Amino acid sequence: MNLLRSLALALLASAVLAGCGFKLRTSQALPFATIAVTPEKTAGVAGDISRYLGDMVRPVAPPAGGELPEVILDILQEAREKLVVGVNASGQVREYELRIRITFRLRSPKGGELIAPSVIEQHRSISFNESAVLAKEAEEVLLYRDMQNDIVQQLLRRLAAFKPAVVEQLPASATSVSAPE
Repeated sequence: MNLLRSLALALLASAVLAGCGFKLRTSQALPFATIAVTPEKTAGVAGDISRYLGDMVRPVAPPAGGELPEVILDILQEAREKLVVGVNASGQVREYELRIRITFRLRSPKGGELIAPSVIEQHRSISFNESAVLAKEAEEVLLYRDMQNDIVQQLLRRLAAFKPAVVEQLPASATSVSAPE
């Protein structure tokens, strides 16, 4: 009887979750098959994006006979900042704010701008204690890594939301203008 009750409760919970639109996060479906990420071979956000996209990534200037990527993602700027936001009465730092800001754009291989230069920014606060400097440095590294992962996920969501412009071709008869008789 207990097994039957727990099974019914599990089915009820899954039906409620399915009914409210709950869905596990899946990988992003991007509207293009190939992409180039610049700068190439870096360790920051561009490197993480390249690793995440894997086989979709092509070089900007492919070798002879290679195909051009459909789009090019330019990481124009990546900046990390550490700001003092709190001090005690004797002027010693008690709290920092960590920031990462990237500026990116998406363009076609011919140079047409698909997504104008945009900024993604992350902030985290970190307390500071001079008696635990090494631990706080390790925490800072982890927070920067976490912010960078969040930025990569936000950037992938923006790329997935990108809708390529559809240029409609009008029939020749609709575009031609006949001279009045």
